[in-house]
Amino acid sequence: MTIYEQVDAMKATIDATRPFEGELLRQLKAYYRVGLTWSSNALEGNSLTEVETKVLLEDGLTVGGKPLRDTFEAIGHAEAYDFMFTLLKNRRITESDALTMHRLFYKGIDEDFAGRYRDRAVFITGSEFPVCETERIAEEMEKLFAWADSERDTMHPVEFAAQLHKRFVFIHPFIDGNGRLSRLLMNTALIQDGYMLAVIPPSLRQEYIGLLERAHRDDLHFMEFIAERVLESEKNIMRKLHLPLA
Repeated sequence: MTIYEQVDAMKATIDATRPFEGELLRQLKAYYRVGLTWSSNALEGNSLTEVETKVLLEDGLTVGGKPLRDTFEAIGHAEAYDFMFTLLKNRRITESDALTMHRLFYKGIDEDFAGRYRDRAVFITGSEFPVCETERIAEEMEKLFAWADSERDTMHPVEFAAQLHKRFVFIHPFIDGNGRLSRLLMNTALIQDGYMLAVIPPSLRQEYIGLLERAHRDDLHFMEFIAERVLESEKNIMRKLHLPLA
């Protein structure tokens, strides 16, 4: 059984318990609002712990001694996460959606660059591959979302989500926040098709970054890595719902 067949088999079991409603739905969204915000920010060096992120987002209490930027990153990511759920019924992701997500994430950090493409060259530390040239960003982003519209139904939904992540982060359109935006877009695609979120814990950062770098030449293992993260989320939800894993 392939990793995608495993993912679909568990999805079918979870789907049998749907629709998620009321308090259960609220709890699931709140759980991943904290978990995804913490893990995605931690991958990029944010110093807040998962507990500190939870206290900040749910109780509105800031953490003493931590950089103010870390607080803004957590609050901004949570707002972008909330926006992600407004796109559930569309089964479509647009360039405008990506710009809105970045604006929500980045407005507390740098209002001038929130929701705007970068106007300067950047590079990814540790990567041998260049990102998109500044003057080509608008064109490449237009192509990306045209590709998403035309090719989404030609591949497995988890493969599509992983491809969207990879292609977006290789363009690297923003001055900062590209990794977090790529993961939000990936997860938007997943939940639009009824899949669980792909959460990448900071303990897997080295493997994740390595597979992304390798994906410039061969993206098979990166896509399987994302599928494994979806599978782990499915297992986690099944445990919480007291569903048998086998």
